[in-house]
Amino acid sequence: MPSVAVVGASADRTKFGNKAVRAYLRKGWTVYPVHPKDATIEGARAYPSIGAVRGPIDRVLLYVPPQVGIALLEAIAEASPRELFVNPGAESEALLEKARSLGLEPILACAITEVGESPSAL
Repeated sequence: MPSVAVVGASADRTKFGNKAVRAYLRKGWTVYPVHPKDATIEGARAYPSIGAVRGPIDRVLLYVPPQVGIALLEAIAEASPRELFVNPGAESEALLEKARSLGLEPILACAITEVGESPSAL
């Protein structure tokens, strides 16, 4: 199965970072929640940074404010994901420009609906 790193994953079930973890787990993906403090999220081992994830990452989802996301882009680029989803609220022109300069092609879309789930149903 493909793998996904959810940057900005949360234990709070009302947050989109948590809804994304649940949606991708339901679809059978290998899910790597990325959170600096939580040890597990929705039963999946959480990682303090994307660099701590061991294993291939097919898709990265950003659920952090743009100023935080910009600081993480180099580590994301080093992980060599096939796709980078920049979810609503995580985007800025500066983030998109930096992502492209690092060889990433950001996808501006809701990553939850991309796998056929509805955020409001989670």
